[in-house]
Amino acid sequence: QVQLVESGGGLVQPGGSLRLSCVASGSIVSIYSMAWYRQAPGKERELVATITSGGSTNYADSMKGRFTISGDNAKNTVTLQMNGLKPEDTAMYYCNADILATDRIYRSRTNWWGRGTQVTVSS
Repeated sequence: QVQLVESGGGLVQPGGSLRLSCVASGSIVSIYSMAWYRQAPGKERELVATITSGGSTNYADSMKGRFTISGDNAKNTVTLQMNGLKPEDTAMYYCNADILATDRIYRSRTNWWGRGTQVTVSS
């Protein structure tokens, strides 16, 4: 089994910053990519940013220039630095990872999700 655990959410004023972290643990053979998604109340879940094991990154247009995703392959972690936060950034932020895991006999590649961390941007 694999677990993704997010941390770092909270309440911040408009224009402020937050740093989200996600740690993957369990019977991990390798991680192909990690990503952050978010879902605001009444809206669909949307992609925020992705990073591959090779370090290639991709951002949603509305986050470019404000958010930075980074990863540490050795620690199986991904971090999202969010600057210039706006009220419309308020959402539950979810960590996602494309992982090859093992149960000691078989290996399987699966997409895993964390439980999310709440980010609220309000004055």
